[in-house]
Amino acid sequence: MRRAIISLGLLVALALHLGCKTASTPANATSTSNANKSASEQIQPVPTEDTEFVASGPITVENQLDVAVQRDGIISELLVDAGDSVRKGQLLARLDDRQLKADRDAARAQSASIEADLKNWEATVKMAETDLNRSEKMWENKLITESQVDHDRFKLVATKYELDREQKNLQRANSVAESLELEVEKTRIVAPFDGVVARRYVRLGQRVANGDRLFWVTAVSPMRVKFTLPEKYAAQVRRGTMLEVVPSEMAEQKYAAKVVLLSPVIDPASGTIDVTAELVGPTGSLRPGMVSNIRLETSR
Repeated sequence: MRRAIISLGLLVALALHLGCKTASTPANATSTSNANKSASEQIQPVPTEDTEFVASGPITVENQLDVAVQRDGIISELLVDAGDSVRKGQLLARLDDRQLKADRDAARAQSASIEADLKNWEATVKMAETDLNRSEKMWENKLITESQVDHDRFKLVATKYELDREQKNLQRANSVAESLELEVEKTRIVAPFDGVVARRYVRLGQRVANGDRLFWVTAVSPMRVKFTLPEKYAAQVRRGTMLEVVPSEMAEQKYAAKVVLLSPVIDPASGTIDVTAELVGPTGSLRPGMVSNIRLETSR
């Protein structure tokens, strides 16, 4: 009986001990969780604002032009091909100009002939003026009749009319010669600026019409990049601001560029402004048309 009472007491004590341990476990777990959470909050980095803005845009040049013919004709000479460097005013091609030159030379000859006739009429006017002066003096001395004086007077007026007509004929002939000279000039296709022939659209002997494209000529410098800048960075960019240009296909190469044009207004639809920067220094293997990334350092 006594042994049974002792065993029962041991069971009760064991139950009470287990109950106290179980009750204390949630408090300890909560304390451990809060400590871990506090440590995690202390090592988390504080977010910072971006210090760099990156845009994308093509590399361009100011001068790129399709050179078109200004009159109908047949290509008689092709002096350059795609890839050739050219200078401003250099002859690129020529149309057949034989008929135009013949017409121009004929117009010049006619002008020269009329000019000779004009000199003859100028001399005739002077002679008529001399005859009239002599007749008027003789009339004053009653040596000739008044009708003779009138005759010389009318002769001078008619001669002056002839002189005036020849002057207008000369002006007309000179205008025709100048017009034909301009047409001859149109047969010469020249480079509009220094650059390189990017494309050739025609062949030797091809018939072309007014406005047809013959060549695509592009400058090779100065190179520029154009991109849009968000409104929040507008105050950080002005003319002369330096940028970094990195070609998309050549990420290891970096080039410097300087802002040369900045739009004075912000596009309300996109909230951006247009920016143009010009590359400075050596441009290496860069070519117009390449896509590049433009990097701008911004304030925090």
